[in-house]
Amino acid sequence: MEYARLGRTALRVSRLCLGTLNLGVRMSMDESLRLMDRAVEQGINFVDTADQYGWQVHRGFTEEVIGEWLALGGGRRDQIVLGTKVFNPMSDRPNDQGLSARHIIAACEASLRRLGTDWIDLYQMHHVDRTAPWEEVWQAMETLVQQGKIRYVGSSNFAGWHLVAAQEAANRRHFMGIVSEQCVYNLVTRHVELELVPAAREYGIGVLAWSPLHGGLLGGALRRLDAGTAVKTAQGRAMVALETHRDTIAEYEKLCADRGADPAEVAMAWVLSRPGVTSIVVGPRTLEQLDGAHRALALRLDDDLLAALDRLFPPIGNGGPGPEAWAW
Repeated sequence: MEYARLGRTALRVSRLCLGTLNLGVRMSMDESLRLMDRAVEQGINFVDTADQYGWQVHRGFTEEVIGEWLALGGGRRDQIVLGTKVFNPMSDRPNDQGLSARHIIAACEASLRRLGTDWIDLYQMHHVDRTAPWEEVWQAMETLVQQGKIRYVGSSNFAGWHLVAAQEAANRRHFMGIVSEQCVYNLVTRHVELELVPAAREYGIGVLAWSPLHGGLLGGALRRLDAGTAVKTAQGRAMVALETHRDTIAEYEKLCADRGADPAEVAMAWVLSRPGVTSIVVGPRTLEQLDGAHRALALRLDDDLLAALDRLFPPIGNGGPGPEAWAW
């Protein structure tokens, strides 16, 4: 396993982060527990979840599944860097959502109970709350840090300028602020290269890429659909994107086949190779998919393959950060 510092912190996290969206939902409890054990055996020390995950059963269910795993003991809690998130509605009550100080603190307490732990390593804002002043947000986060309930604060699905505004407000309070930003980043979706990644690198904020396969689209989608084995690929963002990217995906799968490489592993290796990316968040449903993500760590893409990928999935505008991407 490879490890990297999380942004400007001294905390070291695995370059594969175990995403938990499938735990207990698309997998049985026993399968979920075995998957987490295998991840740790492979050296993954970074686990990501959110308070709302598991909504197909009930909100908070995924945290409860992780709590079951942690309760098995054997030093499991000490072996992982555990991240969860706050923002999404947890009920129909008007104050049971967003980034008010009240909700941040109450949601953290609820997550700790479900997870069965005393602390959260990385507490992430799941989305920007345009109604919450940064002074209020940071006051709540400072309280949780002082109480020992969280160690670091991260963001998710922010724009570049949100990172700047949040970090400058934290700097004025002499608070560490944001140490990571979790954003969608893959060959199909490269918008973050314009401003978000440059802002993150400037402020020492680690980039955690979620959906590196774009919901399975880049994991051999056409092959799986033809074979009748598609699960996640046959729904959601992958199917929507396939309507406009079918020809490109066909070329991509042929390119990978000609190289003797697995499409999913190539897609993950590409994101791992991008500047500023600390970890990719992978959400395997099976041990085999987890093993494939592990193999992607060792896959090095040569210049010819990188150029071919850029031709198939061109960066936005002139490529690279703004303003050069759209101006001079």
